[in-house]
Amino acid sequence: MSRQWHQLDTPPNLPELYWKAATRRRITGTELPEDGLRHQVSVQPARLAAYRQVCGFSDNGLLPPTYPHVLAFALQMQLLTARDFPFPLLGLIHLANRIRVLRPMGGVRDLSIGVRVDNLQPHAKGAVFDLLTQVDDALGPLWEAHSQMLCRGVKLPGEAPPEDIAPQVSLGELTRWQAPADIGRRYARVSGDYNPIHLSAISARMFGFPQAIAHGMWNKARTLAALSEHLPASNIEIAVDFRKPVRLPSEVCLLASAAGSHGDLRLMGAGDLEHMSGHWQPLG
Repeated sequence: MSRQWHQLDTPPNLPELYWKAATRRRITGTELPEDGLRHQVSVQPARLAAYRQVCGFSDNGLLPPTYPHVLAFALQMQLLTARDFPFPLLGLIHLANRIRVLRPMGGVRDLSIGVRVDNLQPHAKGAVFDLLTQVDDALGPLWEAHSQMLCRGVKLPGEAPPEDIAPQVSLGELTRWQAPADIGRRYARVSGDYNPIHLSAISARMFGFPQAIAHGMWNKARTLAALSEHLPASNIEIAVDFRKPVRLPSEVCLLASAAGSHGDLRLMGAGDLEHMSGHWQPLG
């Protein structure tokens, strides 16, 4: 079946989408929708400035490499709460994220965003699928992202592929920072991601977490802000696996390779707890 793209004429209504997510808790099938969604967005300077402040990015005239994810968030919500999407949004687990910055993101204002899902396959804890996002400007493709999402409790035929464990490399400590108790609420205000597991200990306990945990994409954004002098501004792929959540509040330590076109990173907590691991490399 050929993929169809549906263009939204009005922006997604996040409060309505959160209501749909909160009232839908059942798995309704095991087939992903073929169609994707597209929508036009504009970068709002005040919102961008607030995002930079929360995530630690300086204003260098470029969009932070993680900011298009925020611009796409409402459209992703629209797709993942649609009637033909088979899994409940609340409870999905973000396992990994890969961002590709195709061209320098300076002077960016009006953008076209497309989102779709693909590649449903078995996993040891349920099923995983890919949430794919592409951002275009007037010149064409500008930025791409691939998020791997886990839905527990889904039964699919076949065997789960073995986990791909990257070899450990020796990395030096670059910096460390505090993840404060309120960072989940602060990040929610600049990103629109009000998942209850990030907002407070009380709301997190409803989903099995003893404390609120930091957003995975805040961990990645804060890491890339700290690595800003290490990384080229474009023609780069930055991939991470989210390991153990960062409980709030806590201190984390960033280990990284030396500045260069290739490198590795790890975000660590107390007791050598690995929160996130990943690498950066030029686009192939």
